[in-house]
Amino acid sequence: MEKLYWRICGYDGSKEIFDMNVGHGQFTEDQIKHLLRALAAKAGLTDAEIVGAYAKRKTKIANDLLSVQKDFDHPTYACGDNPSFVASVVDERGKITRHGS
Repeated sequence: MEKLYWRICGYDGSKEIFDMNVGHGQFTEDQIKHLLRALAAKAGLTDAEIVGAYAKRKTKIANDLLSVQKDFDHPTYACGDNPSFVASVVDERGKITRHGS
């Protein structure tokens, strides 16, 4: 059976600032989403922006700076604008897979 990994990468513009592979079974999809939010917040948001990202939607301070988008063709999630973080399920060769989601 093919071994799968979560490949977690961070980018500041086009420059890669973080790259780590972890076993696919070590995180659920919800945990990956929370992890991406934490990494994006730590790398590029002010405290006030983080508060706004968790505020009730459509309130004065609310923002979407920590929203997570999913690529529907692949088990890939992304969060953040700049810097941004992406997590994809990859195989042993590093190829993004359609499996594992």
